[in-house]
Amino acid sequence: MENIQSKLLTWLKSLGPGMITAALVFGPSKMTITSKMGALYGYSLLWLVAVAIFFMAIFTAMATRIGVSTEMSLLATVRKKWGKGAAIAMGIGVFLVATSFQAGNSVGVGIAAGELFHTSPVLWIIFFNLFAICLLFFRSFYSVLEKTMILLIVVMLLSFITTFFWAEPDSGEMLQGLVAPHVPEGSLGLIIAFTASCFSIVGALYQSYLIQERIRANPALKNTQNDSTSGIILLGVMCFIVIVCAAAILKPKGITVNSASDMAKALEPLFGSNASAVFLIGLFGAAFSSVIGNASVGGTLLGDALGLGNNFSSKSVRYLVALVMVIGASVAIRFGKLPLELIVFAQSVTIFVVPFIGTAMYFIGNDKSIMGDRVNSTFVKIFGALGLIIIFSLAIVNSKELFFNNPLFK
Repeated sequence: MENIQSKLLTWLKSLGPGMITAALVFGPSKMTITSKMGALYGYSLLWLVAVAIFFMAIFTAMATRIGVSTEMSLLATVRKKWGKGAAIAMGIGVFLVATSFQAGNSVGVGIAAGELFHTSPVLWIIFFNLFAICLLFFRSFYSVLEKTMILLIVVMLLSFITTFFWAEPDSGEMLQGLVAPHVPEGSLGLIIAFTASCFSIVGALYQSYLIQERIRANPALKNTQNDSTSGIILLGVMCFIVIVCAAAILKPKGITVNSASDMAKALEPLFGSNASAVFLIGLFGAAFSSVIGNASVGGTLLGDALGLGNNFSSKSVRYLVALVMVIGASVAIRFGKLPLELIVFAQSVTIFVVPFIGTAMYFIGNDKSIMGDRVNSTFVKIFGALGLIIIFSLAIVNSKELFFNNPLFK
């Protein structure tokens, strides 16, 4: 019994980096996309969750092994392997994407708290961004980040699972949606958006930094289990639950959603204010975790690219993380949403940066001189290559949509 308890405790301690990655990927935009998938197409796209999570798990586990295998950061490895220009391009690209999308996370925090307490979202945007910036300057920020993200994941899970049981979904249709892949007419745009956001190469890349930060805080953890898969599975569970809730509640009523908070409003006439409050708590958890996590990614990668440090002990990195938060909050307060021009800018940067990052991770993971015994297995090489094909295909489709079908370019 004591041995089982010891193993369980070890496993729980290994979850931190994977949970942080899951929390930063599952933000307000992900809740909006998954809500729309369920509201418009019912249970028919549940299979997509399993596919996207599978490839996300492949690349997140790869990043974990890269982080454990080398003393250098991933961008430092890229600099050594392909030159300074490649590392700087990756770091600046990730910073621009993180900064561009940060406004949406701030808006999500403001709306969730504002609707819960029936107040203006602006005050909450200011308060929670200031609170997040204060967290940065704790002596051991990684430990604070890890505990905060795990708490927020638990809050999200409890909120969504409670809503799930309120919804009373059809188990037969759920099973069919999982095991019988089907692409409903008109769903391609949502399929692309979900795959691109759930199979997040930037989130996977950051896993290598989180693992190294964790080992830096406690060197004894280098040779212990570092589980990234459990956090990614939890990401899939949350996506699955939101789709099912929307399919069970909104689709029969013909209710569509344009933002994550719309789903909370849609719950109220059906289940009363308690249900919408529960869902708004989950939305707050998703938004606030992304406010911290997304800013941490942008600040850390830019700091590393510019040679200012690659961990939270560097004051420069903490200031850059805070800068992402300040810019995001300022845009959110000024416009009340993520402006279309910023979305277009973020998409254009993502199109050119993400395939490059995925390819760099794949070749580093295949390099035995860097990875040693942790080099990619044949299984990972095959499915990692398939994942890269998906990433490049999404980039081609997105570039066509962005540059040829976007009203801003006409």
